[in-house]
Amino acid sequence: MENENITFESENVTRTLEVSDSDSFITLFGINDENIELIKKELGIKIFAHGSELSLVGEKKSVDTAADTIERLLEIIKRGDAIDKTRIRYAIDLASEGNADRISEIMRDVIAITYRGRQVKCKTLGQKRYVDAIKQHTCTFGIGPAGTGKTYLAVAMAVVALKNKDAERIILTRPAVEAGEKLGFLPGDLQQKVDPYLRPLYDAINEMMGAEAYLRLVERNAVEVAPLAYMRGRTLNDAFIILDEAQNTTSEQMKMFLTRMGMNSKMVITGDITQIDLPAGKKSGLVEAVEVLRGVDDIAIVNLTHKDVVRHELVQAIVKAYEKHYARK
Repeated sequence: MENENITFESENVTRTLEVSDSDSFITLFGINDENIELIKKELGIKIFAHGSELSLVGEKKSVDTAADTIERLLEIIKRGDAIDKTRIRYAIDLASEGNADRISEIMRDVIAITYRGRQVKCKTLGQKRYVDAIKQHTCTFGIGPAGTGKTYLAVAMAVVALKNKDAERIILTRPAVEAGEKLGFLPGDLQQKVDPYLRPLYDAINEMMGAEAYLRLVERNAVEVAPLAYMRGRTLNDAFIILDEAQNTTSEQMKMFLTRMGMNSKMVITGDITQIDLPAGKKSGLVEAVEVLRGVDDIAIVNLTHKDVVRHELVQAIVKAYEKHYARK
């Protein structure tokens, strides 16, 4: 980014940015200029392109926010990372809050590489805070809405720990609580009946290491995916343990799980306290654990929000709408 000029036109400001890298310039605009159109719409400004120059016209605060956002997005593009509508909106939010310098932190560090060679990176500052907490603490609670990467990032960290021999095995578990549906009529033995509950965990670990590698590790007892009830009476040493959908644990189940931790183990507990499927009047073990354990050494509690949703942009809008609805109630 070179040659930056600012001129005032009545109530508006015009700010000119020169982009020296033509490839970055093209990527910044996106297909049918959709990226630049999004910035214009979100900030209520006009953007004109003249050769390698961009002219930003609008209220000073909005123009400054747009300039900061564009500069940081170009840094991300030059690193070889992709940008999309969700990431652009997030960058605008950060710049609007005066945190433009933190935009370039997004997707800087590679957490893991999937068996297909795809790099796994944090896509929001909330996700980065979550991953850092897992690295630095023995027990981490990741609480937030669907689509914030709670389970996926925890599984990625577990796979890395296994590969680096920081853990001898991975244990993935979740409570078998029905989300408004009855699955008891399904045929098969106990394992076949609980498999539907565990499918999201299978999907996450298969994406990280591939089905064949996963099955080999299962045969060696290096990876275990099981319902929470299977954890009772065990002591889990040298393991990376993930409890998913923890909002559906009872107080007794949560205490039982937390006290399974053995030597040289790490625990990650994930959940969404807005999606509790327990019977009415039954308190969530996750809600209670956060109240009881807040402030305990070596336990981290990370709260993710709609801003950390990395699925389709509509998911972020849906989560935000529900948050507002619950806040009004």
